[in-house]
Amino acid sequence: MKTLLGRTAIALVAVSFAAEASATEWNVSVWGKRRAFTENIEKLAELVAAKSNGDFTMNVSYGGLSKNTENLDGISIGAFEMAQFCAGYHADKNRAITVLELPFLGVNTLAEEVAVSNAVYAHPAVTEEMAQWNAKMLMTSPMPQYNLVGTGEPRDTLAKFDGMRVRATGGIGQAFEAVGAVPTSVTSSEAYQAMQSGVVDTVAFAQHAHLSFGTINEADWWTANLNPGTVNCPVVVNIDAYNDLSEENRKILDESVPEAIDFYLQNYGELLKKWDSVLAEKNVQTVTISDEEIAAFKEKAGGPVQQQWIAEMSAQGLPAQELFDLVQTTLAEARK
Repeated sequence: MKTLLGRTAIALVAVSFAAEASATEWNVSVWGKRRAFTENIEKLAELVAAKSNGDFTMNVSYGGLSKNTENLDGISIGAFEMAQFCAGYHADKNRAITVLELPFLGVNTLAEEVAVSNAVYAHPAVTEEMAQWNAKMLMTSPMPQYNLVGTGEPRDTLAKFDGMRVRATGGIGQAFEAVGAVPTSVTSSEAYQAMQSGVVDTVAFAQHAHLSFGTINEADWWTANLNPGTVNCPVVVNIDAYNDLSEENRKILDESVPEAIDFYLQNYGELLKKWDSVLAEKNVQTVTISDEEIAAFKEKAGGPVQQQWIAEMSAQGLPAQELFDLVQTTLAEARK
């Protein structure tokens, strides 16, 4: 009897160990701290754990796995299974998606940003380029149009942008450079220190980042309507890790992405509603740029920067015009 009980106990322990061994646990590399920008990932982790009854879990690490500028490299070697990165951090590694960072594309809402990102991510040129890093596009982290916070006298004309030292990456940086500003591409985590020490006069961010990285605390003013563009920050997964998922868990992951994005949009919308009260609380002046100045900015930094990107990327063998046109047609469809 004892022998039978002993064998039964051993069998139960073995089954338990086997169940634990079969569970899937992914490490996810992000940076900074939990904020509106990472709520798509946090929600996704919550959803897959719930739907899989704990069989598929994600550990979200804020800077503990990699530098934000090296997340794509970490994905490529399988150091972790999922990561978030921004295209402007290493434009040479993800050239095709930098079309989404071009200035004055005309994207007005977060929903439109999701639409154009999804369309571009699905393009074969993007799939092929990401595969070189063993990465598969999973979802975007949509952000509203960037605007400036700055110190001293408000810079509300193109003439005042001349010589302005601005933290801006990608196409936004090129746009400011086109009107005489001096862009620097310090990472988001370094922006506050750069502003505090006077390395930069202004910082271009979306609202959540001005809050999360503290630049709003150094600001005297904020441009409410400059809207030169935004940064595109995908979430990617390691291809091998994705393929190794059970069929059920892969389905759970894929089907949870739209839910995670919907939650992100709702959450970010709440932040935008509170933005004016944040400015008032911190005594930050709201600066409205005139229509004439914005039109002049578009003329100097919109079309010329876009055409330069198309020429350069085409010369490198990318279907640049096709990618640019895809953004425009997707916007048109989204607005119908």
